[in-house]
Amino acid sequence: MEGSNQAAPVDIENPYIPLETSMRQELGRLSPLSSSCCIYRVPERLKLVNENAYTPQVVSIGPLHHGKKGLEDMEEQKKRYLQEFLCQTKVSLEDCIKKIRDQETRLRSCYAETIGFSSDEFVRIILVDATFIIELLLKHNFRTPRKENDRIFNKPVMFHDIMTDMKLLENQLPFFILEDLFLSTRRSLCQSEVVPSIRLDNLTTPSGTELYQAGVKFKVGSRKNIFDIRFTDGILEIPKIRVEDHTEISLRNLLAFEQCHYDHKYVGDYMIIMDRLVNNASDVDLLVDRGIIENVLGDRKEVAALFNNLGIGIFGSPDFTFANLYQDLNRYCSSTSHKRMANLRQNYFNTPWRTLSVIAAVVLLILTLIQTVRSIISAARA
Repeated sequence: MEGSNQAAPVDIENPYIPLETSMRQELGRLSPLSSSCCIYRVPERLKLVNENAYTPQVVSIGPLHHGKKGLEDMEEQKKRYLQEFLCQTKVSLEDCIKKIRDQETRLRSCYAETIGFSSDEFVRIILVDATFIIELLLKHNFRTPRKENDRIFNKPVMFHDIMTDMKLLENQLPFFILEDLFLSTRRSLCQSEVVPSIRLDNLTTPSGTELYQAGVKFKVGSRKNIFDIRFTDGILEIPKIRVEDHTEISLRNLLAFEQCHYDHKYVGDYMIIMDRLVNNASDVDLLVDRGIIENVLGDRKEVAALFNNLGIGIFGSPDFTFANLYQDLNRYCSSTSHKRMANLRQNYFNTPWRTLSVIAAVVLLILTLIQTVRSIISAARA
């Protein structure tokens, strides 16, 4: 209005715009989630039980432990194996780098966390470690020559330590890159033939000793599939498992991978049932005596502790693999007739001498009864 003293409105900047712009930029930089993720960090709840079981001691494989203190010495040997790989295959270093560079995005997506290494350093790590694994396995199987001064195969303990480190969940490479560098096939450890059982919320089953006292007979299974546990006509068949120094490390990392990657947890279910069967040293003795456990550790208490500790922090499948087995065992053990027969067999017929003693006592009792009856009859006639 003409002549008005009213001042024009001041355009005040929205104070939220800078923060909004910054956050939009952050959200825009988020990398898309990939369904190919298969290499994980071990959950802390599992590491708390035994951290050393998940930590490499000699060699790093892949980016997660690369450059860690104590693992540097093996880096030079890995590069020597890369050199031998290139000489034997006649493949150029340029071609190998290109092969990995072309798969870099896919390789990075296989890890559950963002890898901070630059593109060049990441490609270098994958190439050196992948060729190291290939050469190591070829030399172990005498498919390629070993040099006289080979630092690994001239020291058997070193090879054992490396193989132990290569089983660790965090110390892995995506398998497809090994196939790309050297055409080969290998069978998966994952079992695909087991059919999930019914859901069982309250899982309870007696220990091995308690099952034996209830009349269950134990037999070593003839099948190589460790998940193939069967209970038929009072006989519990369990495939043989060898317990030695590196058994815990192998099972822990297999369990950790399964806990992170799969919905149905066959290995976890197996460890749950073994944990229930093995409560103490007596249970170990029973399973060792039946050939189900091969105890290389020697200390039966240590074997019992291994199975008990492996079950800590482990989640089973929603449809527990061995639910039907649990039900059958509980049903069998609830029968009083089975317990009576087991008591007779274990306390009176467990050795040939006891069997003969029982038979002799029964015969003597019968003869005494006959003599008593004859005496009564004779007295009655008199």
